[in-house]
Amino acid sequence: MDYAALAQQIKTWAKELGFADLGITGVSLPDAERHLQHWLDAGYHGEMDYMANHGMLRARPAELVPGTVRVLSVRMDYLPQGASFATNLADPTQAYISRYALGRDYHKLIRNRLKQLGQRINQQVAELGFRPFTDSAPILERPLAQQAGLGWVGKHSLLLNQEAGSWFFLGELLINLPLPIDTPHDGNCGSCVACITSCPTGAIVAPYVVDGRRCISYLTIELKGAIPEEFRSLIGNRIYGCDDCQLVCPENRQAPLSIEADFQRREQWQNQSLLSLFNWQEHEFLNYTEGSAIRRIGFERWQRNIAVALGNAPYSDTVISALQQKLADTTALVAEHIHWALQQQKRKGWQQDSLIPRKTARLVRIIEKGLPRDA
Repeated sequence: MDYAALAQQIKTWAKELGFADLGITGVSLPDAERHLQHWLDAGYHGEMDYMANHGMLRARPAELVPGTVRVLSVRMDYLPQGASFATNLADPTQAYISRYALGRDYHKLIRNRLKQLGQRINQQVAELGFRPFTDSAPILERPLAQQAGLGWVGKHSLLLNQEAGSWFFLGELLINLPLPIDTPHDGNCGSCVACITSCPTGAIVAPYVVDGRRCISYLTIELKGAIPEEFRSLIGNRIYGCDDCQLVCPENRQAPLSIEADFQRREQWQNQSLLSLFNWQEHEFLNYTEGSAIRRIGFERWQRNIAVALGNAPYSDTVISALQQKLADTTALVAEHIHWALQQQKRKGWQQDSLIPRKTARLVRIIEKGLPRDA
């Protein structure tokens, strides 16, 4: 078997299947394994127990799938047409959803494409053994992708590519063929710290180290309970995920738009106001999120997140009314966040109304400082 020729053919097939790139690497990740252990020991995974449940299996593909000798690492661009980042973030009455979640859930799509790639290889090599993954099993996909030459891990912990930035998904096909491996990527972020200084909650606690417990993506997606109050006002109008560290990254200035139809923004996510989404009933949520990654958080966390965003929105009698009405029929978790949001709204309304008479405004400031009224 001419494995070098097969490797080139595999890369051609990957492009035909819609992948932007494919690299080949081995199964040893000693440095990544040490980094993972330190990250877990620090408790940065928060409630993401699945990160610790499998021990160091994530760094050992050959143990995950016995017989594996190579990992085919692929990337697929997802940045949708008309992403409208600035427009969404600048309008606190609109909902901001991380751009990867605006289209179809990527898990099934990429896994199916990887399965097709494996089947094509299998037609050439009868003894092939393969298994596809995409963010769906205990495997360190970013270190593997760097070793496969697809890019380098940035200070925000995402994979970066000089041509594609970071707006892409990763996937892996574990195989038992000794294909020639590609040269690891040796890029780096240099002295740039844009992602670190721009993170709304200070989640990037050191270069290449993210405290998941502070990350807005974790708080709005992974966290099952109450969002800590210290982070609620910092979340703004982000109701599912956060893209800030990617938005400020200079490598993303020329990132390509996705040509994949399934990754384009669905109609229900076009300029949606927080109020309109908050008014959805559970059956509407399930209907509109069918086939979407957003469905995984469930209706309760969906309402929890929007309640926080409404608390961060400008003062509005309509917002207050919507929050109060929801209190009559909701869970204890959502109610807690609604009460917080109402406090934020009423505080803003009080201050807003007080801006007209200067003496009243001064009195408000005095009371908030806890000073005597005649101070």
